[in-house]
Amino acid sequence: MTLNKFKIGQSIGIIGGGQLGKMMAQSAQRMGFKVNILDPDPTCPARYVAHKFIESPYNDLEGLKALSSISDVITYEFENINAETLKEICSENNVPQGFETVGILQNRLSEKEAIASSGAKVVPYHKIDSKVSLDNAIADLDYPIVLKTVFGGYDGKGQLVLKSDAELDEAYKMVEDAVLVAEKMIELDREISITASRNIQGEIVYFPVQENIHRNQILFKTTVEKEHAYKDAAVAEVERIISKIHFVGTFTVEFFIDKTGKLYVNEIAPRPHNSGHYSIEACDYSQFDTHILSVIGYALPKQIRLHEKAVMYNLLGQDLDAMEHYFNDHPEWHVHVYGKEVRKENRKMGHITLLLDDKEDTYYPIYEEMMS
Repeated sequence: MTLNKFKIGQSIGIIGGGQLGKMMAQSAQRMGFKVNILDPDPTCPARYVAHKFIESPYNDLEGLKALSSISDVITYEFENINAETLKEICSENNVPQGFETVGILQNRLSEKEAIASSGAKVVPYHKIDSKVSLDNAIADLDYPIVLKTVFGGYDGKGQLVLKSDAELDEAYKMVEDAVLVAEKMIELDREISITASRNIQGEIVYFPVQENIHRNQILFKTTVEKEHAYKDAAVAEVERIISKIHFVGTFTVEFFIDKTGKLYVNEIAPRPHNSGHYSIEACDYSQFDTHILSVIGYALPKQIRLHEKAVMYNLLGQDLDAMEHYFNDHPEWHVHVYGKEVRKENRKMGHITLLLDDKEDTYYPIYEEMMS
């Protein structure tokens, strides 16, 4: 038997105190580890489940060093950390995820280049850094195309759908302010994602394929079943990607499937992902459990077992009042409210997971009526 050096009672430092940091912390504490959180918001959700809290900007080197000094291992809940700043603490502490992957994936252009170089299939794209390059992209890709800022942007922010010359003025203004990526807009049949965890030793385990539906470019619903027609194809693409990009911990690869059935890699999140939240109730291990096991170097389960078909819905700011009205009548709902101080429209405030079994027609139409 190989004994792991990371012991019960040691400390895990998490950069970021949002809902992902909170759920990571809860998994870690259930296993007997202490958790330290760094976040600029003193009311962030994870503060109230942390042993120690450091109020500091994510990219402040002194704050990161302070977190490093009290933690035996460092992880993060999102990829929008300055890679060069993260590199500074990698030399001082145990940061199994490293800094290189953050640097690649926080830039949409370098992300697509890395994915394409692995042999995985991506939607045809162009780098846009001038009006001329935009004109060339339109000539090559044809309308419609999607313009995306290289840095930042989530839930549809920093994007423009370009359907004709009528939108060119707005597109040219975007080019003046930032480097962009132009993607061919495919005829989309559906969107899926697959979440995986990889530990320090290189063991990897996959969660079920997740079928995702978005509303206004924000994830609305994720459905999972024990079998999925694209499981093997999705896993094969992930295997190609991890041959080129370093992953430790939980990560999620999002895919587009076009009307002809072709699978394209869309984006990669190098941390637990919204579409994997169902795993807390629906699987024998959650994506947060396997993330913690991965970064501390523990063995992973050989496979993830899905108890039964499940559906997860996001709770946005405008949904909370309705949820509270219905909640008492639906004890079968597994409700998670993240504890964010400010309730905003279209802000992710929580989620609900339903284990469907044979009652699908009874369960989630009620919820979707509530959300309409």
